[in-house]
Amino acid sequence: MDARLNLFTNPGTASFLKPLLDASKAVVDSALPAETRALVEIRASQINGCGFCTDMHTKDAAHSGETSTRLNLVAAWREATVFTEAERAALELAEEGTRIADAAGGVPDEVWANAAKHYDDEQLGALVSLIALINTFNRLNVIVRQPAGEYQVGQFG
Repeated sequence: MDARLNLFTNPGTASFLKPLLDASKAVVDSALPAETRALVEIRASQINGCGFCTDMHTKDAAHSGETSTRLNLVAAWREATVFTEAERAALELAEEGTRIADAAGGVPDEVWANAAKHYDDEQLGALVSLIALINTFNRLNVIVRQPAGEYQVGQFG
């Protein structure tokens, strides 16, 4: 299976990707914990049905030391006991921000307040940016039907 379009070589998408990759670096360099970033990326990718991003982020997280138990339970985080309260708050914000069209009022105040209990303003800014960013990457990959399963850790530097 081949992607409908090569996002890196197509002139229109390649120029669009450059600032997205710069934005991604800004989130990586933020004070948001790497474990939280990985969980959020995985959960949003699962919700959006982005196999490529799910493959990439689970492999990168495992390579960074994340346990298979936690990786296997991301989709069922509400019932799982292996996530911290802060991680659970980030996952809830990620779900609400990813499923924004499902709620007429957007992200509920309670969800935001819960995240704000665990993350300072800088971390919240990074978390919101990450949620927006991963949703953008998911949509790009889903639209072009980017195949999943062949990602190699560190493939994108």
